Amino acid sequence: IELCPPGHRFMITMVASFIEMAGQFLMPGLAANSCQIVAAQLIFPLIPVLWFWAVTVESLRWLMATQQFEASKELILQFTHKNRMNTESDIKGVMPELEKEIARRPKKVCIVKVVGTRNLWKNIVVLCVNSLTGYGIHHCFAKSMMGHEAKMAITHNFYADYYTMAGIALASCLAMCPVVGFLGRRGGLLLFMILTALASLLQLGLLNLIGKYSQLPDSGMSDSIKDKFSTAFSIVGMFSSHAVGSLSVFFCAEITPTVIRGGGLGLVLASAGFGRLTAPIMELHNQKGYFLHHVIFACCTLICIICILLLPESKNQNLPENIPDGEHYTRQPLLPHKKGEQPLLLTNSELKDYSGLHDSSAVSDGISENTTANGMKSM
Repeated sequence: IELCPPGHRFMITMVASFIEMAGQFLMPGLAANSCQIVAAQLIFPLIPVLWFWAVTVESLRWLMATQQFEASKELILQFTHKNRMNTESDIKGVMPELEKEIARRPKKVCIVKVVGTRNLWKNIVVLCVNSLTGYGIHHCFAKSMMGHEAKMAITHNFYADYYTMAGIALASCLAMCPVVGFLGRRGGLLLFMILTALASLLQLGLLNLIGKYSQLPDSGMSDSIKDKFSTAFSIVGMFSSHAVGSLSVFFCAEITPTVIRGGGLGLVLASAGFGRLTAPIMELHNQKGYFLHHVIFACCTLICIICILLLPESKNQNLPENIPDGEHYTRQPLLPHKKGEQPLLLTNSELKDYSGLHDSSAVSDGISENTTANGMKSM
């Protein structure tokens, strides 16, 4: 996404997600033959690695942000040679500036620097909790649909169960495209998290109520009704929780500055991996504490709904390059302001003059600065 313009970042990410889905659908066919499994383990991982090494270049955005100007110059010359560009006219002024800065030492930034920030660390922590909850509760819904006991499985065929879960994940990716395009990153994440919370709470509360009434002799309810409701809520929960986990990772990549984008993504992916780790932990304990496991993640979804409102909106915004740029991403209301309505949050220029120490002319000059929706100066 560092190579894409703002309007195409999400589209490129979704293309990668669909390729991942294609690999997920192909895997059972390879697993049908044990000999093919060995070949897949030896050959398939090498293909994308060799292709990536041969085609992909280092991110010029990251090289420039970390002041690696020598490597940046070589990469720009490589681009001009491959694209048959005229160095004197097409990139006029760029190379002389790089020549002046080549002597400067590279300035790489550690992810620990986030601790000293005011807003950036909160955004990363919120997305870490979202990815942890999304991937963790996904297992709860999957076990509810497939049955946390062998006799309750939706089907007795491994391939049917596998393709059912893969189909739900594919439908989730398809739904993310229009939803995120219309509501934005924060609005889409909030919508999918609300769906996850509703599916979880209804499954925990309504199904227990149906189970109590089904035990009464005159209720007319059977266990099959409870199983149908459980399957429906599980499908909705798996659908929305998969979108929450995927969108949290993409959101983090957009709001984390270039100099520490790898570290921020690493924290969110580590949280997602910890959420996935709850699945084998439950299997090791023979599903003991399964209900409590689901209740804890259901409570986390409610907390995440509130925390998502604290995130900024990154749709059609330039990627932040350094930590100060990331700090300038401020929260905006979900709904646009009405005409003549005073915004609740001040922009960066307004905050500088809010102390009242400057005269009125300085205040008017500061407010008139051209800023973007997230408080960053437009280029």
